[in-house]
Amino acid sequence: MERRIGERRQRRQNGRIEPLAKGLGWFSIGLGVAEVAAPGKIAQLVGLGNQPGRRALLRFYGIREIAAGIGILSGRRTGGWMWGRVAGDVMDIATLGSVMSSDDTNRTRLATATAAVLGVTALDVYCGRELARTAPVNDRISFRKTIIINRPREETYSFWRELKNLPRFMERLESVQVRSETLSHWRAKGPAGVNLEWDSEIIRDEPNSLIAWRSVEGAQMKTSGSVRFETATGRRGTLVTLEVEYSPPGGAIGATIAKLFGAEPGQQVENGLRRMKQILETGDIVRSEASIHHRMHAAQPPAELEERILGEGWRTHQLPAEHGRTFRGEEAL
Repeated sequence: MERRIGERRQRRQNGRIEPLAKGLGWFSIGLGVAEVAAPGKIAQLVGLGNQPGRRALLRFYGIREIAAGIGILSGRRTGGWMWGRVAGDVMDIATLGSVMSSDDTNRTRLATATAAVLGVTALDVYCGRELARTAPVNDRISFRKTIIINRPREETYSFWRELKNLPRFMERLESVQVRSETLSHWRAKGPAGVNLEWDSEIIRDEPNSLIAWRSVEGAQMKTSGSVRFETATGRRGTLVTLEVEYSPPGGAIGATIAKLFGAEPGQQVENGLRRMKQILETGDIVRSEASIHHRMHAAQPPAELEERILGEGWRTHQLPAEHGRTFRGEEAL
């Protein structure tokens, strides 16, 4: 009975969002044809000025729009193509912003065009999110990561079970709000700076051994996973095994776009586990600008992360000189 109710709800959701997706698909094709056929007129219309380089850029954008529109109307992986439109919208906004101060542009028309693109972007994001709610099972992606942490199982389990700790080492995870013993609200940064939010529930909790969870029905981000804590060989710490399965917004194509923006979760988790290891073993996340900049420089923490650390009131730790200068420690005052 519950399964039939869920299927009917999904059909209703599809019936509402598919007409909007098709409308955006036809809009994309129409805009693309205009940009390819008459780039000079489009450039003047939006205030770019009729420069050869800008006409060539508009033709390229036109081809992109036509491809996205055809992909959306094909009905195959519609969500992925919709997130492709979001990525294109970001490029358009960046282009309009970069020429705003040029002398050969019409700022009033540029501002109007930028506002229009922002409006279309909001529609694309909304449509992409709704399509992600009904992503097919074969678009689900899974990964498994392991790491040995030189701390007891009890301590490692307790650190993870306190879900508010997770954003401290998972880079794209912005916050976890605990609402009950099993229910929590997650917020993360997705492709092209899009915010993703969903509710998750713990479905299995074995103290000092296993935590398993899944997103609730109808969540924007469909995900499930588990983290297992086992005594490492020779009793040298804890073997942590993390398994996650998720449906990226927009399916497989959405995952590809996310990789271009460095936001695909599987790429972030391994580094996150390493940061968790550092926190538990040393109390610090050891990092210098060498991991960010490739030229010579004095090692120091990135300003944004240092502000975040200072805001949480963590105490400074100083490691031996061979480790380089570290930031503020993770131990709360």
